[in-house]
Amino acid sequence: IGVGLVGFGLFFLLFGILLYFDSVLLAFGNLLFLSGLVFIIGFRRTFTFFFQRPKLKGTSFFFGGLVVVLMRWPILGMLLEAYGFISLFRSFFPVAFGFLGSLANIPLLSQV
Repeated sequence: IGVGLVGFGLFFLLFGILLYFDSVLLAFGNLLFLSGLVFIIGFRRTFTFFFQRPKLKGTSFFFGGLVVVLMRWPILGMLLEAYGFISLFRSFFPVAFGFLGSLANIPLLSQV
């Protein structure tokens, strides 16, 4: 359920950006993404992830951007959210890129 919610959240975020920053789609995508994260890792871990002392700046930008999107200023809100997202998930990017690099070892994909 959590992976599906995160996937739909990212889909709605992308669709909201493609439709010239539609604030309703962006807000719905943000809420789906956050609820999917809660379903994947649990409420307590999500809370401790967002409110760790070194990540408070990224959390404030991310949630501040979410509030700005809900106030119908989608471009500014998405810029704030993007900075907060990069700041929050900075330690996750090398793991994700390492996983994407290991996809070349799959027999059919390596031929492509």
